[in-house]
Amino acid sequence: MANIFISPSKYVQGPGEMAKLGEYALVYGKKALVVISENGYKRSGKTIEDSFAQAGGACTFEYFHGECSMTEINRLLDVVKAAGADMVIGVGGGKIFDTAKAVAHYASVPVVICPTIASTDAPCSALSVIYTDDGVFEKYLFLPANPNLVLMDTDIIAASPMRLTVAGMGDALATYFEARACAASGATTCAGGTVGQAALALAKLCFDTLMAEGLKAKSALSAHACTPAVEKVIEANTLLSGIGFESGGLAGAHAIHNGLTVLEECHHMYHGEKVAFGTLTQLMLEDIPKEELDEIAVWCIELGLPVTLRELGVKEITPEKIMAVAEAACAPGDTMGNMPMPVDAKKVYHAILAADAYGRSLLGA
Repeated sequence: MANIFISPSKYVQGPGEMAKLGEYALVYGKKALVVISENGYKRSGKTIEDSFAQAGGACTFEYFHGECSMTEINRLLDVVKAAGADMVIGVGGGKIFDTAKAVAHYASVPVVICPTIASTDAPCSALSVIYTDDGVFEKYLFLPANPNLVLMDTDIIAASPMRLTVAGMGDALATYFEARACAASGATTCAGGTVGQAALALAKLCFDTLMAEGLKAKSALSAHACTPAVEKVIEANTLLSGIGFESGGLAGAHAIHNGLTVLEECHHMYHGEKVAFGTLTQLMLEDIPKEELDEIAVWCIELGLPVTLRELGVKEITPEKIMAVAEAACAPGDTMGNMPMPVDAKKVYHAILAADAYGRSLLGA
Protein backbone atom coordinates (compact mmCIF):
# COMPACT_ATOMS: atom_id res chain seq x y z
CA MET A 1 0.00 0.00 0.00
CA ALA A 2 1.23 3.51 -0.80
CA ASN A 3 2.12 6.19 1.72
CA ILE A 4 -0.37 9.06 1.31
CA PHE A 5 0.04 12.60 2.65
CA ILE A 6 -2.77 15.17 2.46
CA SER A 7 -3.22 18.70 3.79
CA PRO A 8 -5.27 21.88 3.30
CA SER A 9 -4.45 23.83 0.13
CA LYS A 10 -3.49 26.92 2.13
CA TYR A 11 -2.89 27.63 5.82
CA VAL A 12 -2.69 31.21 7.13
CA GLN A 13 -1.90 32.05 10.77
CA GLY A 14 -1.25 35.42 12.34
CA PRO A 15 -2.71 38.36 14.27
CA GLY A 16 -5.53 40.31 12.62
CA GLU A 17 -6.01 37.90 9.71
CA MET A 18 -9.82 37.74 10.05
CA ALA A 19 -9.98 41.26 8.59
CA LYS A 20 -8.53 39.84 5.36
CA LEU A 21 -11.04 36.97 5.06
CA GLY A 22 -12.95 38.52 2.15
CA GLU A 23 -9.72 39.06 0.21
CA TYR A 24 -8.65 35.46 0.73
CA ALA A 25 -12.12 34.05 0.00
CA LEU A 26 -12.57 35.78 -3.36
CA VAL A 27 -10.15 33.27 -4.84
CA TYR A 28 -12.84 30.60 -4.35
CA GLY A 29 -16.13 32.39 -5.09
CA LYS A 30 -18.18 35.57 -4.94
CA LYS A 31 -20.93 34.75 -2.42
CA ALA A 32 -20.28 32.93 0.81
CA LEU A 33 -22.58 31.28 3.29
CA VAL A 34 -20.95 31.84 6.68
CA VAL A 35 -21.89 29.23 9.29
CA ILE A 36 -21.38 30.77 12.72
CA SER A 37 -22.83 30.79 16.23
CA GLU A 38 -24.91 33.71 17.44
CA ASN A 39 -22.20 34.75 19.89
CA GLY A 40 -19.57 34.28 17.21
CA TYR A 41 -21.47 36.67 14.98
CA LYS A 42 -21.57 39.26 17.76
CA ARG A 43 -17.78 39.00 18.12
CA SER A 44 -16.67 38.68 14.49
CA GLY A 45 -19.65 39.35 12.22
CA LYS A 46 -18.87 42.99 11.46
CA THR A 47 -15.20 42.22 10.77
CA ILE A 48 -16.23 39.55 8.29
CA GLU A 49 -18.88 41.74 6.63
CA ASP A 50 -16.41 44.62 6.29
CA SER A 51 -13.75 42.31 4.83
CA PHE A 52 -16.13 41.11 2.11
CA ALA A 53 -17.34 44.62 1.36
CA GLN A 54 -13.77 45.87 0.96
CA ALA A 55 -12.87 42.93 -1.28
CA GLY A 56 -15.98 43.29 -3.47
CA GLY A 57 -17.64 40.01 -2.45
CA ALA A 58 -20.84 39.13 -0.62
CA CYS A 59 -21.67 36.96 2.37
CA THR A 60 -24.75 35.82 4.26
CA PHE A 61 -24.77 34.37 7.76
CA GLU A 62 -26.57 31.35 9.18
CA TYR A 63 -26.50 30.41 12.85
CA PHE A 64 -25.31 26.91 13.73
CA HIS A 65 -27.81 24.85 15.72
CA GLY A 66 -25.20 23.18 17.94
CA GLU A 67 -24.60 19.63 16.67
CA CYS A 68 -22.77 18.22 13.66
CA SER A 69 -25.56 15.83 12.73
CA MET A 70 -27.03 14.83 9.39
CA THR A 71 -30.14 16.79 10.36
CA GLU A 72 -28.10 20.00 10.66
CA ILE A 73 -26.04 19.26 7.55
CA ASN A 74 -29.17 18.76 5.44
CA ARG A 75 -30.75 21.93 6.87
CA LEU A 76 -27.72 24.02 5.94
CA LEU A 77 -27.48 22.39 2.52
CA ASP A 78 -30.95 23.77 1.80
CA VAL A 79 -29.79 27.20 3.00
CA VAL A 80 -26.78 27.12 0.64
CA LYS A 81 -29.01 26.33 -2.31
CA ALA A 82 -31.60 28.98 -1.38
CA ALA A 83 -28.92 31.66 -0.93
CA GLY A 84 -27.13 30.80 -4.18
CA ALA A 85 -23.85 30.60 -2.29
CA ASP A 86 -20.78 29.40 -4.18
CA MET A 87 -18.66 28.70 -1.09
CA VAL A 88 -19.14 27.80 2.57
CA ILE A 89 -17.18 29.39 5.42
CA GLY A 90 -17.18 27.89 8.90
CA VAL A 91 -16.33 30.31 11.71
CA GLY A 92 -16.02 29.10 15.30
CA GLY A 93 -15.19 25.69 16.75
CA GLY A 94 -14.83 22.04 15.77
CA LYS A 95 -18.44 21.06 15.22
CA ILE A 96 -19.02 24.12 13.05
CA PHE A 97 -15.95 23.20 10.97
CA ASP A 98 -17.08 19.62 10.49
CA THR A 99 -20.57 20.77 9.57
CA ALA A 100 -19.30 23.39 7.11
CA LYS A 101 -16.99 20.86 5.46
CA ALA A 102 -19.79 18.33 5.06
CA VAL A 103 -22.22 20.93 3.70
CA ALA A 104 -19.65 22.20 1.18
CA HIS A 105 -18.95 18.62 0.10
CA TYR A 106 -22.59 17.83 -0.56
CA ALA A 107 -23.08 21.21 -2.28
CA SER A 108 -19.92 20.71 -4.39
CA VAL A 109 -18.50 24.13 -3.45
CA PRO A 110 -15.19 25.26 -1.84
CA VAL A 111 -14.90 25.51 1.93
CA VAL A 112 -12.95 27.97 4.08
CA ILE A 113 -12.37 27.27 7.77
CA CYS A 114 -11.82 30.14 10.24
CA PRO A 115 -11.27 28.92 13.79
CA THR A 116 -11.88 31.37 16.61
CA ILE A 117 -10.49 28.79 19.04
CA ALA A 118 -7.66 26.25 18.88
CA SER A 119 -9.44 23.43 20.66
CA THR A 120 -9.21 20.60 18.09
CA ASP A 121 -7.32 19.45 15.01
CA ALA A 122 -10.53 19.46 12.93
CA PRO A 123 -9.87 22.60 10.83
CA CYS A 124 -7.32 21.13 8.42
CA SER A 125 -8.81 17.71 7.80
CA ALA A 126 -10.82 16.08 5.02
CA LEU A 127 -13.02 14.54 7.67
CA SER A 128 -16.24 15.36 9.48
CA VAL A 129 -17.18 13.61 12.70
CA ILE A 130 -20.92 13.04 12.62
CA TYR A 131 -22.98 12.76 15.80
CA THR A 132 -26.62 12.00 16.44
CA ASP A 133 -28.91 14.92 17.27
CA ASP A 134 -28.34 13.97 20.93
CA GLY A 135 -24.55 14.24 20.70
CA VAL A 136 -23.56 10.56 20.53
CA PHE A 137 -20.82 9.64 18.04
CA GLU A 138 -22.33 8.15 14.89
CA LYS A 139 -19.71 7.91 12.14
CA TYR A 140 -16.74 9.44 10.37
CA LEU A 141 -17.53 11.13 7.05
CA PHE A 142 -14.39 10.98 4.91
CA LEU A 143 -14.31 13.81 2.40
CA PRO A 144 -12.60 13.82 -1.02
CA ALA A 145 -10.52 16.92 -0.29
CA ASN A 146 -9.16 19.02 2.57
CA PRO A 147 -10.35 22.60 3.11
CA ASN A 148 -9.34 25.11 0.47
CA LEU A 149 -8.17 27.53 3.15
CA VAL A 150 -7.67 27.46 6.91
CA LEU A 151 -7.32 30.93 8.43
CA MET A 152 -6.22 31.38 12.05
CA ASP A 153 -6.48 34.86 13.56
CA THR A 154 -4.27 34.46 16.62
CA ASP A 155 -5.50 37.69 18.25
CA ILE A 156 -9.00 36.17 18.35
CA ILE A 157 -7.77 32.79 19.58
CA ALA A 158 -5.62 34.32 22.33
CA ALA A 159 -8.69 36.19 23.57
CA SER A 160 -10.79 33.00 23.75
CA PRO A 161 -11.19 31.04 27.02
CA MET A 162 -7.88 29.44 27.96
CA ARG A 163 -9.56 26.08 28.61
CA LEU A 164 -10.34 25.74 24.91
CA THR A 165 -6.72 25.97 23.79
CA VAL A 166 -5.69 23.65 26.61
CA ALA A 167 -8.31 21.17 25.38
CA GLY A 168 -6.74 21.52 21.93
CA MET A 169 -3.43 20.49 23.44
CA GLY A 170 -5.18 17.42 24.85
CA ASP A 171 -6.40 16.53 21.37
CA ALA A 172 -2.98 17.19 19.85
CA LEU A 173 -1.29 15.07 22.54
CA ALA A 174 -2.70 11.92 20.93
CA THR A 175 -1.30 12.73 17.49
CA TYR A 176 2.17 11.24 17.81
CA PHE A 177 1.15 8.19 19.80
CA GLU A 178 -1.63 7.28 17.41
CA ALA A 179 0.61 7.85 14.37
CA ARG A 180 3.31 5.74 16.01
CA ALA A 181 0.79 2.96 16.63
CA CYS A 182 -0.45 3.10 13.04
CA ALA A 183 3.12 3.01 11.71
CA ALA A 184 3.82 -0.08 13.82
CA SER A 185 0.65 -1.86 12.73
CA GLY A 186 0.74 -0.81 9.08
CA ALA A 187 -2.77 0.54 9.43
CA THR A 188 -4.55 2.50 6.73
CA THR A 189 -4.78 6.15 7.77
CA CYS A 190 -7.59 8.64 7.22
CA ALA A 191 -5.70 9.70 4.06
CA GLY A 192 -6.19 6.22 2.60
CA GLY A 193 -2.61 4.95 2.75
CA THR A 194 0.07 4.00 5.24
CA VAL A 195 2.13 6.38 7.38
CA GLY A 196 5.01 8.11 5.62
CA GLN A 197 8.05 9.82 7.10
CA ALA A 198 6.67 13.34 6.66
CA ALA A 199 3.47 12.63 8.60
CA LEU A 200 5.33 10.84 11.38
CA ALA A 201 7.88 13.67 11.62
CA LEU A 202 5.13 16.31 11.86
CA ALA A 203 3.34 14.23 14.50
CA LYS A 204 6.56 14.03 16.53
CA LEU A 205 7.13 17.79 16.11
CA CYS A 206 3.58 18.30 17.39
CA PHE A 207 4.36 16.32 20.55
CA ASP A 208 7.73 18.01 21.10
CA THR A 209 6.13 21.46 20.69
CA LEU A 210 3.45 20.66 23.25
CA MET A 211 6.00 19.47 25.79
CA ALA A 212 8.29 22.46 25.27
CA GLU A 213 5.73 25.25 24.86
CA GLY A 214 2.47 24.06 26.42
CA LEU A 215 2.88 25.36 29.96
CA LYS A 216 4.37 28.65 28.76
CA ALA A 217 1.46 29.09 26.40
CA LYS A 218 -1.06 28.38 29.17
CA SER A 219 0.50 31.08 31.36
CA ALA A 220 0.38 33.59 28.52
CA LEU A 221 -3.20 32.70 27.64
CA SER A 222 -4.28 33.26 31.23
CA ALA A 223 -3.51 36.93 30.50
CA HIS A 224 -4.93 36.71 26.93
CA ALA A 225 -1.42 37.40 25.66
CA CYS A 226 -0.33 36.15 22.24
CA THR A 227 3.33 35.18 22.68
CA PRO A 228 5.63 33.07 20.48
CA ALA A 229 4.75 30.07 22.69
CA VAL A 230 1.04 30.66 22.04
CA GLU A 231 1.65 30.94 18.28
CA LYS A 232 3.60 27.65 18.32
CA VAL A 233 0.89 25.86 20.31
CA ILE A 234 -1.85 27.14 18.00
CA GLU A 235 0.11 25.74 15.05
CA ALA A 236 0.66 22.44 16.89
CA ASN A 237 -3.01 22.13 17.86
CA THR A 238 -4.23 22.93 14.37
CA LEU A 239 -1.80 22.31 11.52
CA LEU A 240 0.68 19.80 12.97
CA SER A 241 -1.98 17.76 14.72
CA GLY A 242 -4.35 18.07 11.77
CA ILE A 243 -1.85 16.72 9.26
CA GLY A 244 -0.41 14.31 11.83
CA PHE A 245 -3.70 12.61 12.68
CA GLU A 246 -4.97 12.50 9.12
CA SER A 247 -1.86 11.32 7.30
CA GLY A 248 -0.49 9.56 10.40
CA GLY A 249 -3.68 7.82 11.51
CA LEU A 250 -5.94 7.43 14.52
CA ALA A 251 -5.79 4.57 17.01
CA GLY A 252 -6.76 3.92 20.62
CA ALA A 253 -6.97 7.44 22.03
CA HIS A 254 -9.74 8.63 19.72
CA ALA A 255 -11.55 5.31 19.95
CA ILE A 256 -11.66 5.79 23.74
CA HIS A 257 -13.01 9.31 23.19
CA ASN A 258 -15.76 7.88 21.02
CA GLY A 259 -16.52 5.31 23.67
CA LEU A 260 -16.84 8.02 26.32
CA THR A 261 -19.59 9.71 24.32
CA VAL A 262 -21.99 6.94 25.41
CA LEU A 263 -21.81 8.34 28.97
CA GLU A 264 -24.06 11.37 29.31
CA GLU A 265 -21.97 12.44 32.31
CA CYS A 266 -19.08 13.20 29.93
CA HIS A 267 -21.00 15.28 27.40
CA HIS A 268 -20.03 18.57 29.05
CA MET A 269 -16.33 17.85 28.55
CA TYR A 270 -14.49 19.10 25.49
CA HIS A 271 -13.31 16.71 22.78
CA GLY A 272 -9.63 17.22 23.60
CA GLU A 273 -10.18 16.66 27.32
CA LYS A 274 -11.64 13.24 26.60
CA VAL A 275 -8.89 12.50 24.08
CA ALA A 276 -6.24 13.29 26.71
CA PHE A 277 -7.67 10.60 28.97
CA GLY A 278 -7.97 8.34 25.93
CA THR A 279 -4.26 8.86 25.27
CA LEU A 280 -3.36 7.71 28.77
CA THR A 281 -5.59 4.68 28.25
CA GLN A 282 -3.89 3.86 24.94
CA LEU A 283 -0.49 4.14 26.62
CA MET A 284 -1.69 1.72 29.29
CA LEU A 285 -2.62 -0.74 26.55
CA GLU A 286 0.86 -0.31 25.06
CA ASP A 287 2.55 -0.66 28.47
CA ILE A 288 5.03 2.14 27.78
CA PRO A 289 7.91 2.80 30.22
CA LYS A 290 6.91 4.48 33.48
CA GLU A 291 9.23 7.45 32.89
CA GLU A 292 7.50 8.28 29.61
CA LEU A 293 4.05 7.82 31.12
CA ASP A 294 4.93 10.01 34.11
CA GLU A 295 6.14 12.87 31.90
CA ILE A 296 2.92 12.87 29.88
CA ALA A 297 0.55 12.48 32.82
CA VAL A 298 2.26 15.18 34.91
CA TRP A 299 2.15 17.51 31.90
CA CYS A 300 -1.61 16.86 31.65
CA ILE A 301 -2.08 17.62 35.34
CA GLU A 302 -0.08 20.85 35.14
CA LEU A 303 -2.20 21.96 32.20
CA GLY A 304 -5.44 20.96 33.91
CA LEU A 305 -6.31 18.14 31.52
CA PRO A 306 -8.26 15.22 33.07
CA VAL A 307 -6.35 12.14 34.13
CA THR A 308 -9.23 10.46 36.00
CA LEU A 309 -12.79 9.43 35.23
CA ARG A 310 -14.08 11.66 38.02
CA GLU A 311 -12.50 14.68 36.33
CA LEU A 312 -14.41 13.68 33.19
CA GLY A 313 -17.66 13.80 35.16
CA VAL A 314 -18.07 10.11 36.02
CA LYS A 315 -18.92 10.35 39.70
CA GLU A 316 -19.99 6.75 40.15
CA ILE A 317 -17.75 4.22 38.40
CA THR A 318 -19.50 0.92 37.73
CA PRO A 319 -18.42 -2.13 35.70
CA GLU A 320 -21.44 -1.63 33.45
CA LYS A 321 -20.48 1.95 32.56
CA ILE A 322 -16.83 1.16 31.88
CA MET A 323 -17.67 -1.91 29.79
CA ALA A 324 -20.15 0.17 27.77
CA VAL A 325 -17.34 2.63 27.00
CA ALA A 326 -14.93 -0.20 26.17
CA GLU A 327 -17.38 -1.93 23.86
CA ALA A 328 -18.17 1.32 22.05
CA ALA A 329 -14.43 2.02 21.68
CA CYS A 330 -13.99 -1.38 20.03
CA ALA A 331 -16.92 -1.00 17.65
CA PRO A 332 -16.32 -2.37 14.14
CA GLY A 333 -14.95 0.35 11.90
CA ASP A 334 -13.61 2.50 14.74
CA THR A 335 -9.89 3.12 15.10
CA MET A 336 -9.07 0.75 17.97
CA GLY A 337 -8.34 -1.79 15.23
CA ASN A 338 -5.29 0.29 14.23
CA MET A 339 -3.43 -0.61 17.40
CA PRO A 340 -0.30 -2.74 16.85
CA MET A 341 -1.59 -5.58 19.01
CA PRO A 342 -4.89 -7.45 19.37
CA VAL A 343 -7.29 -5.39 21.48
CA ASP A 344 -10.75 -6.35 22.66
CA ALA A 345 -13.32 -4.74 24.95
CA LYS A 346 -12.06 -6.61 28.00
CA LYS A 347 -8.51 -5.27 27.53
CA VAL A 348 -9.85 -1.76 27.03
CA TYR A 349 -12.03 -2.10 30.13
CA HIS A 350 -8.96 -2.91 32.24
CA ALA A 351 -6.86 -0.19 30.58
CA ILE A 352 -9.49 2.44 31.40
CA LEU A 353 -9.58 1.38 35.03
CA ALA A 354 -5.76 1.30 35.14
CA ALA A 355 -5.47 4.78 33.64
CA ASP A 356 -7.99 6.11 36.15
CA ALA A 357 -6.16 4.49 39.07
CA TYR A 358 -2.84 5.84 37.81
CA GLY A 359 -4.26 9.33 37.51
CA ARG A 360 -5.74 9.16 41.00
CA SER A 361 -2.39 8.06 42.41
CA LEU A 362 -0.64 11.07 40.88
CA LEU A 363 -3.30 13.40 42.20
CA GLY A 364 -3.24 11.77 45.63
CA ALA A 365 -6.97 11.14 45.29
